[in-house]
Amino acid sequence: MPKRAATAETPPVELDARAIPSQSRARNTFEAVLTTAGELLGEVGFERLSTNLVCERAGMTPPALYRYFPNKYAILSELARRLMEAQDEAVFAWVQAGGLQASSLQETVEKNARLQQQVNEITRRSPGGVWIMRALRAVPLLRDIRIESRNKVAAHISARLTTTYPHVPEAELFRAATLTTEMMYAATEMVLEEPAEDEARINEDVCWMVVLHYQRLADRYAKAR
Repeated sequence: MPKRAATAETPPVELDARAIPSQSRARNTFEAVLTTAGELLGEVGFERLSTNLVCERAGMTPPALYRYFPNKYAILSELARRLMEAQDEAVFAWVQAGGLQASSLQETVEKNARLQQQVNEITRRSPGGVWIMRALRAVPLLRDIRIESRNKVAAHISARLTTTYPHVPEAELFRAATLTTEMMYAATEMVLEEPAEDEARINEDVCWMVVLHYQRLADRYAKAR
């Protein structure tokens, strides 16, 4: 069943693509809609984005678009899921490659900063990346996509930190991973929305915040023993 979302102000809205085609030609059309919508997001923003604008830019008729997407929110939802999945996979690969293992605080910060830069670049390359990040915050219908991604990353990281911080309760580790994931997400938003800022410095600063937060958590429970 397609996912539907509703707020107190709006009726349920269908958020899933109606069909994800397998044939090459149809798949190309599906991808063209997403690419076009991403480009338009950077030009007009998510409030002014419409299926009519997408059709006009992509050179297709509304009925052709509606075969795949029932409304603009379904398009935004697909773009958002793809962006979150790409960011999540970067984190999982980083963990698998030893990103959580370091011999000093400085090394830990450097490893986290490399991941942060990679996530920034993934977002830049994604169609409408910065606008999708904004939409995930500003559009209530899309909120669950960001929260699901955040919680999945937090669960993955906290589960692997139980060996690093054996005396810290799992619930505390999950809370810390949730908080720090939010912090790094916000740092990505900042550097993309304000490109004049020093990206490397922001990456380093947020990673120090993350690393010191875990250090403080470890110290707190070490003293409690």
